[in-house]
Amino acid sequence: MLIQGGMGVGVSGWRLARAVAMTGQLGVVSGTALDVTLARRLQHGDPGGHLRHALSRFPVPAIAERVLDRYFVPGGIAPGEPYRPVPRLGLRPSEARDELTVAANFAEVFLARQGHDGPIGVNYLEKIQLATPAAVYGAMLAGVDYVLMGAGIPAEIPRLLNAFAAHRPAEITVAVAGAGDARHTVGLDPAALMPRPTVPPPRPKLLAVVSSHVLAAYLARSPETRPDGFVLETPVAGGHSAPPRGRPRLDEAGEPVYGPRDEADTGKVAALGLPFWLAGGYGTPEGLARAQAAGAAGIQVGSAFALCRESGLDDALRRRLADRARRGALEVRNDPRASPTGFPFKVARLPGTLSEPGPYERRPRLCDLGYLRTPFTRPGGGIGYRCPAEPVDGYVRKGGREEDAEGRLCLCNGLTAAIGLGRHRADGYHEPALLTLGQDTGFLHDLPEDHTAADVVASILGTAVP
Repeated sequence: MLIQGGMGVGVSGWRLARAVAMTGQLGVVSGTALDVTLARRLQHGDPGGHLRHALSRFPVPAIAERVLDRYFVPGGIAPGEPYRPVPRLGLRPSEARDELTVAANFAEVFLARQGHDGPIGVNYLEKIQLATPAAVYGAMLAGVDYVLMGAGIPAEIPRLLNAFAAHRPAEITVAVAGAGDARHTVGLDPAALMPRPTVPPPRPKLLAVVSSHVLAAYLARSPETRPDGFVLETPVAGGHSAPPRGRPRLDEAGEPVYGPRDEADTGKVAALGLPFWLAGGYGTPEGLARAQAAGAAGIQVGSAFALCRESGLDDALRRRLADRARRGALEVRNDPRASPTGFPFKVARLPGTLSEPGPYERRPRLCDLGYLRTPFTRPGGGIGYRCPAEPVDGYVRKGGREEDAEGRLCLCNGLTAAIGLGRHRADGYHEPALLTLGQDTGFLHDLPEDHTAADVVASILGTAVP
């Protein structure tokens, strides 16, 4: 099976996942920030009515009605009118936030599943723990087949899936800086949102996105933590990468240096007895053959789909990216400083985006979406939130180190702008986009110009795809 990777904020949206699933392969929607993308698309008037159709099928009509009442604007907001904000993530319970998150994940998966019987997955970042329970439950209500999770250690997700499939409450641990032995959690009680369903939502399979056989073995050691399979990523894959093991070193271009310790042993992963897929530089027929020779069930492909016609990227940005990549003029830098998570992050350089010094320096530094904020314990008690991409003085006042804020990019706003949903104001301000892509773009030579998702599948599998 070929897996279409979950990418960005809305890059792998329902249209792309649906197009891939219609070929019989695994189409994956990105589950990151679906609450804000749903809210903003509704404020644009929901062209085509797709989201309203999905919400009309939500199992609790009152919740769908509250979401529509709050965010839907017939005909769309006026140019320059700011978006109505969504509730920010936090440890304090919020019924409105949970309802929006559940409904948004339901809608995205519901739309991806329409008109075919192919498999659909949803991808989450373990780093965004505060959103996970509500997001996962919403996707499960829509019948998602797979949950994929990386950017951390998804050890508590199997238990979460089991509980929700039985209509039981569940919680996960949230990392809180300075908390010591105190445990902080975030969870969801399905019964608080909806009555017991006649048929509980099916339990999706979990694929853990990892970069090493050591982490795979750790997760497979116990039924409590064992996923149903792995996606084994190399450092050239787009988005976040695991940092190199051992003492950090940078090359002359300022990128992390990976060595033999960072090469996953596929033989040891195969010995765990769970299926695995290889990702990062495998998106060609030759890459698939190499993966299968190593014992993999298949490959995960991201960048080829990010540049296809059904991608959620702003179309003008997508075409510019693809044109540069085809000409061999696109630089994709594995930036060790860009992401507030501390993980290296692939930044595709394109004029006018946050990859360039000018737009980065002109952008007001703020953190108004907050998906990558870190909870911390305040000196006098209580919980605060900080992000290295917020204003430096505020970050330092909250106990952060000034050097940790240097060079950070606001991924939340930049990736949202990349799909045409960036912040804007009446004074003409528009949020600059941030683009990410894998560092291997050789696959484009085998694809037609302005290719489709079906073209990608056909090129890799070497077969005609309906």
